[in-house]
Amino acid sequence: MKKLLAPVAASLAILLAATACGTDAYDATEIPPKEQPSVAAPAPPATQPDCGNPLMSYTPEGAMPQPGAMPARSYMAKIQQRGRLIAGVSADSLNLGARNAVSGKIEGFDIDMIRAVAKAIFGDPNKVELRVISSPQRIPVLQKEQVDIVARNMTINCSRWQDIAFSAEYYRSGQKTLVPIDSTAKSTADLNGKTICAPAGSTSLDNLKKRNPQAIPVTADTDTGCLALFQSGKAYGISGDDTVLAGDVAQDPYARVLPERFSDEPYGLGMSLKHPEFVRFVNQVLAQIKADGTWMISYNKWLKPALGTLTSPPPSLYGRIPGQ
Repeated sequence: MKKLLAPVAASLAILLAATACGTDAYDATEIPPKEQPSVAAPAPPATQPDCGNPLMSYTPEGAMPQPGAMPARSYMAKIQQRGRLIAGVSADSLNLGARNAVSGKIEGFDIDMIRAVAKAIFGDPNKVELRVISSPQRIPVLQKEQVDIVARNMTINCSRWQDIAFSAEYYRSGQKTLVPIDSTAKSTADLNGKTICAPAGSTSLDNLKKRNPQAIPVTADTDTGCLALFQSGKAYGISGDDTVLAGDVAQDPYARVLPERFSDEPYGLGMSLKHPEFVRFVNQVLAQIKADGTWMISYNKWLKPALGTLTSPPPSLYGRIPGQ
């Protein structure tokens, strides 16, 4: 039965990832991935750099500026003068950042975070250019300043703090594994010798190798890439954030997610290390939407149906000094 219906589910996944222009004037750009799904090579041993508590971001300073009145010579003023915020996002992670098959717009929880920043700068949440990026592109596009900010279910950790800056935590995910609905596996430990897909350049790939070295990791640059490998039988399962896997299950009735959760994945909005004032400003925005209920409205709309009720957003931790 699954082989007969898999093409239908795959077609839906491809439709969600399609990059046809939406009705938003800026919601139309894609940074092309350079991707071919491949077997992941074993990672060499590496020491995690010490950055203190990675969840500590830069402390907001002063009163939050009014929309349209960004401080002179700040990075926010540059964005305001340009007339739009440029954000790197996913277009195929259902409920986080995915293109609506009817409207053509990219929407989801991550996108709501970006639109909150745009609203704080311009007074208009729609003054955003969403650039579709793959998982491995998240850090390079910030280092090259091709985007102002990245919202693509990116885990905050010390290693990444060496290359980019993070906002305070805006969501806490965790890694799980998706398998065929008729699988007898009860945990990732039961997947010895099975091909398991995880996004390239992700903490999910690293965690999978540590959790079960006997599994055979394969990679794709996008969530849809992993789903396509699973549905075509080239991967037995998918390991990744529970937020992403919930979207995959919604597209494939012959898949299920194992209950085992074997990591914490705190999400942060990525920005360049060159603009600490922008990071402080974004932290003000996140603090505001966490306090006024906007964050909870977004969570309840996009993630609550699959992941359950939350009583509050994750706390924001501050105290990091730029350059450290």
